[in-house]
Amino acid sequence: MRLRSVAPWLIGPAVASSLALGAPPAAGASARPSIVQVVAAENEYADVVSQVGGRYVRVEAVISNPNTDPHDFEANASVVAEVARAQLLVQNGMGYDTFMSKIEAADKHRGARVIVAQHLLRMKRGAFDPHLWYDPRTMPLVAKAVARDLSQLVPSHASYFRANEQRFERSLRPWFDAIARFKSSYKGAPVAVTEPVADYMLQAAGADIKTPKSLQSAIMNGTDPSPQDVSTEETLLRRRQVKAFVYNRQVTDSLTATFLAIAKKAHVPVVAVYETMPTPGYDYQSWMLTETDALQRAVATGKSTESL
Repeated sequence: MRLRSVAPWLIGPAVASSLALGAPPAAGASARPSIVQVVAAENEYADVVSQVGGRYVRVEAVISNPNTDPHDFEANASVVAEVARAQLLVQNGMGYDTFMSKIEAADKHRGARVIVAQHLLRMKRGAFDPHLWYDPRTMPLVAKAVARDLSQLVPSHASYFRANEQRFERSLRPWFDAIARFKSSYKGAPVAVTEPVADYMLQAAGADIKTPKSLQSAIMNGTDPSPQDVSTEETLLRRRQVKAFVYNRQVTDSLTATFLAIAKKAHVPVVAVYETMPTPGYDYQSWMLTETDALQRAVATGKSTESL
């Protein structure tokens, strides 16, 4: 999660949905009462909002650049102003995007609606893995919450939002089916990881994560792992005790680079995963499906997917 090379933070529009739920509003449309202003902390959440809200939302994503770290982010005036204008805010929670909570707390007199994935899942902030968008349970709950809140903000379009939310939920079926196929054929397949970025997906697919949680946590939080944990990870890779190495593509430190080099030398297939939805070319559904398909190719055929 913690990046060693941090690029400037950008506020960018959400990626257009491949479901064609509606064209983005024309210039000046944001002034119409029926257009809801939404800010999402991460672009994967912004994408889901855009699919549910369609032509009746204007969505901005604070984090849309893969070379960023939410833990180190300090909101600038542009971000604060964007959040202040929003009628609906969507964020991950779990301590992952605390900058949003800080802005919200400093602006107590506003009545913006706030959706937090952590709260929808009823998870405690101190849970080991904050990357909730890899959990198959998360986005259906987020989409329902978005449809609910948008319907309350613009009641005249409630049926539109509900129809889009149902369409979004149906569109997740190929991903859910891919997870089920992997679990049916490769349940218990041993894998190594750098961080718990895709752990929820791996667990849903029945993979056996061999990397010690203490090593995953140390890399995620930018602290020094124990020599014993490093040795364990290196042994898993050198002796080919795992079927795949799930590598956080957004981390660029020397330790993870060493693990990657060992995996390649030992011919352990690499599966790149991301914390920020790669753009252009993906919506949330196709991104998750692509990651799951890459995992199956690695385990079934030994083929690497080192980048999307």
